[in-house]
Amino acid sequence: MTPPRVDVHQHVWPASLLAALRARTRPPRLVDWTLHLEGEPPYEVRPEDHSVAERAGLAARDGVDRVLVSLSSPLGIEALPPREAAVLLDAYHEGVLALPDPFAAWAAASVHDPDPDALRDVLAAGCVGLQLPATALCDAEGYGRCTPLLEELDRIGAPLFVHPGPAAARPSDPSWWPAMVSYVAQMHTAWFAWHEYGAPRFPRLRVVFAMLAGLAPLHRDRMAARGGPPVPSAGVFVETSSYGPEIVASVGEVLGPERVVLGSDRPYAAPLLLGDECDGPVRRYNPAALFDGSHARKP
Repeated sequence: MTPPRVDVHQHVWPASLLAALRARTRPPRLVDWTLHLEGEPPYEVRPEDHSVAERAGLAARDGVDRVLVSLSSPLGIEALPPREAAVLLDAYHEGVLALPDPFAAWAAASVHDPDPDALRDVLAAGCVGLQLPATALCDAEGYGRCTPLLEELDRIGAPLFVHPGPAAARPSDPSWWPAMVSYVAQMHTAWFAWHEYGAPRFPRLRVVFAMLAGLAPLHRDRMAARGGPPVPSAGVFVETSSYGPEIVASVGEVLGPERVVLGSDRPYAAPLLLGDECDGPVRRYNPAALFDGSHARKP
């Protein structure tokens, strides 16, 4: 039997999160459909990008059987003061846990004041694992702060998804700069931080890095020459968002194709690894091993 085709990386803002963002008076906030973030120019959100019906239809056209939705970490919600974060995180979880098929959801959590009890509750309610911003997992201090959350994931066998966090944007930067510079650098840093600070402490934890970890796996030879930790550690995966078949195949050669899973980053990018011409690779890159634990609602 052909396994379901799963996209592990999409973003849909449910109505409850939209309402909570519109109720705010400072970033991150929505004014109608204009998004305001700290240090970035206003961004015009397309309403159809967050229409559940539209996105379900798009998933069907992509040939995707299961869509895993995550909070948009560049919004900076996870790093807000705890009371502010809690309002938005609650609104996010309320909305995504009510999404119909084909959607399922990654949990989100405060990194300013990590709460493993709150994480336990949303995982028990049906979230498939936890997404954390790469900016929260870039050094030993970050791993120390997030340890209670990682311990909870490890305890129940649910995976971690590492996603780019807020970009350090400057007014002079072009619009493409955060995606090509800040996000890539964040994922590159998070990849090596995991192997230095995360894997030794959580050897059983399964973790998937967005956007091929900023192509950090391709630096394996340089890492070995400089005496760093062996990479990749067991249970490490990368997803394909923003990259096409040739680059994905190169990373798959380094890690093994079983470590590469399908992700699109819709609606922020048109995926390069979907469609009939990529049917073989797409069917190969499915996350059976990533969700090999006993957690509820695994794909």
